[in-house]
Amino acid sequence: MIERTFVAQRTREYYIRKYVDKTLGNVGISTISLKKIPLGEKIVIHTSRPSLIVGSKGANIRALTKSLKEKFNLENPQIEISEVPNPFLDANIVAERIVSSLERFGSARFKGIGHKMMENVMNAGALGIELIISGKIPGARAKSWRFYTGYLKKCGDVALSVKTAKKSALLKSGIIGVKVAIMPPDIVLPDKIRLLKEPEQVSAPVEKEAEKAKAPAKRKRAAPKKVVKPKETKEETSEVKAEETAVAEAEATEAPEKSSEVGDS
Repeated sequence: MIERTFVAQRTREYYIRKYVDKTLGNVGISTISLKKIPLGEKIVIHTSRPSLIVGSKGANIRALTKSLKEKFNLENPQIEISEVPNPFLDANIVAERIVSSLERFGSARFKGIGHKMMENVMNAGALGIELIISGKIPGARAKSWRFYTGYLKKCGDVALSVKTAKKSALLKSGIIGVKVAIMPPDIVLPDKIRLLKEPEQVSAPVEKEAEKAKAPAKRKRAAPKKVVKPKETKEETSEVKAEETAVAEAEATEAPEKSSEVGDS
């Protein structure tokens, strides 16, 4: 059946990766991928130390190619080496460095190793990192220590982009497990807000003028009209004064006549 063919192919690729990783040792290997090409099979090794894999004049590459042909019956294996640009953002390389440090300095200095590695990872630009070191560190009983800093997603679609790795260090006191989870800086978070243009203080008066222009213009009340009296000429004023004096004299003459009539009665 076709399912068995796929399972057998994946199983073979898994054993090839394990063999290459074990043969090369601690040389900063990130991932090992296999590709089918017309000439045979291509093995791409992503590492932070390409010179250690190549060896002196390509001796390690030739020895690895020969062993792959004999053990896995590969027709024409071609090994390609790709350098990792930033090793501190790769979880496999970080876990491998922690394991090598524990095997070199012992479990008594695991706190300094964990904090130093966290600092290097955050300086490389990672959003967050979590280190879990479990085992006899140090002491008779096994325990687990967790180092955590930054921002790290553990659920949802974003958590699938978090890089994780597991390694084990073999010490005299026993095996110590190391688990690394790194959140790379290129992850787009759904709750991230980015301002298109920040407001500036200089544009405040311009915005006020725009608001005034948009607002409806208020109607101004019409001022009351002033009634301008026509100017009187000198002749008209003299005639008016003559009429007023004549009226006053007539009233004065009528007043004594009325008083005399009242006395006679």
